[in-house]
Amino acid sequence: MEKHWWQEVVVYQIYPRSFKDSNGDGIGDIGGIIEKLDYLKKLGIGAIWLSPVYASPNDDNGYDISDYEAIMAEFGTMEDMERLITEAKKRSIKIVMDLVVNHTSDEHQWFLEAKKGKENTYRDYYIWADPKADGSAPNELGSTFSGSAWEFDEASGQYYLHLFSKKQPDLNWANEKVRQAVYDMMNFWIEKGIGGFRMDVIDLIGKVPEKMITGNGAKLHDYLQEMNKATFGKHDLLTVGETWGATPEIAKLYSNPKRQELSMVFQFEHVALDEQPQKSKWDLRPLAVAQLKEVFAKWQTELGDEGWNSLFWNNHDLPRIISRWGDEKNYRVKSGKLLAILLHLLKGTPYIYQGEEIGMTNHLVSAIEEVDDIESINMYHERLAQGYKPAEIINAINVKGRDNARTPMQWDDSQHAGFTTGTPWLRVNENYPKINVTQALADKDSLFYTYQKLIQLRKDNPLVVWGDFHLLKTAPEVFAYTRSFKEKTWLVVTNFASEANEFHYDGAIKELILSNGPTPSQLEKVVLMPWDAFVVEVVKS
Repeated sequence: MEKHWWQEVVVYQIYPRSFKDSNGDGIGDIGGIIEKLDYLKKLGIGAIWLSPVYASPNDDNGYDISDYEAIMAEFGTMEDMERLITEAKKRSIKIVMDLVVNHTSDEHQWFLEAKKGKENTYRDYYIWADPKADGSAPNELGSTFSGSAWEFDEASGQYYLHLFSKKQPDLNWANEKVRQAVYDMMNFWIEKGIGGFRMDVIDLIGKVPEKMITGNGAKLHDYLQEMNKATFGKHDLLTVGETWGATPEIAKLYSNPKRQELSMVFQFEHVALDEQPQKSKWDLRPLAVAQLKEVFAKWQTELGDEGWNSLFWNNHDLPRIISRWGDEKNYRVKSGKLLAILLHLLKGTPYIYQGEEIGMTNHLVSAIEEVDDIESINMYHERLAQGYKPAEIINAINVKGRDNARTPMQWDDSQHAGFTTGTPWLRVNENYPKINVTQALADKDSLFYTYQKLIQLRKDNPLVVWGDFHLLKTAPEVFAYTRSFKEKTWLVVTNFASEANEFHYDGAIKELILSNGPTPSQLEKVVLMPWDAFVVEVVKS
């Protein structure tokens, strides 16, 4: 496999609205990101995935774009954006833009034109369909944000498709002009010196709505190969696709270097393990660690050299991992270190979501009025109508709602956690006096330094990047594996539980690499305390 820079770095995701406010209006901005680049350099990351900063009416927090070649006024100007790219580059950090091209905002110029009538040049930039004989929607396709995916347009008597909010009409990728316009826009950003693209719901662009096909449509990979050729294929850029329905076989179609599509995909199989099968993300069940091991091992081994893994616990759509699968109450820092060690020593490119490196947690609410996220609000009203109890729905939002990830970054113990001098757009988590960057940097044993060490280990050891993965047979809650490269083998052992467990390994410790507590002197019979994690170089006996 040809080597690329993006295989050797760790990527840090910034949700700009919540990262750092530089002008006191309560909203994070590009100036705030520039202020904190030295902090990110200290952490050691090599790229920033920037959630959307384009012009947007903000119906879905920037994922509804009204102008791809302009910056949202709340975040700054194009000059600020150019300065961010330049300043990040000085610190050997690349900026990866969020590419949202499955849909636009209904306030995008293309859609404003398309609504003018069936004869308009831009009509075919979107997906329109006639009503059924009784005037109802063309078919049963549903929106991710609840309700029908079809919205009636009075003026033309047709429906338009929106797989997300009705203010996010879907682009018609079957139209060559749409594709060309997207490629021109991508090249606009590539010329500004960005390091690549994270591609929002990219598996939906090949949709065939009349056949009820949304993900992985027949033309999807033709479009991606065409995109590669027309844009980033000429450069060494990181491209990662958000693909909710991907299996290892599907992932290879995207990321096998021979196919000339993307660098890697985000797959979400592990993310669904605390959901009831065939139900929604809001229908909860406890995580079975044995299943988590199985899913990770499958992705580690089956991609082989025909693809590349992206590794993540958190993003702007997912709850905080320590609250979700760690032990926030009794072992917040220790379980946080275990989760970091477990993930970052797998094969693939790791992603850290802002605040993960200091152990930020979910932010609980007691009423729907405290919720900002459109997905959670729509689900609340839908379930209320279905007869669910309010307390039950609020519990699901506290466990899985997207606001959990979006509360402002906790910089210090001053008012509003040092995020803003104004009123924050979303309430800061009350635990900020205890959990913040200043505190983490002052404590040499903090979670921050475990992340820093893991990033350095990746830079210093080809084994972390290129080594083979092997899952070990252990007790259900012990997640242990080896990574081997050339003559060297590392053993990674984690006790993914709040109870003690035993572990046995046939081999001797050559050197301690990293741990989150006491390290055993031998491997014959190890008693692992709750949330113990250690990494050692071993010699097979």
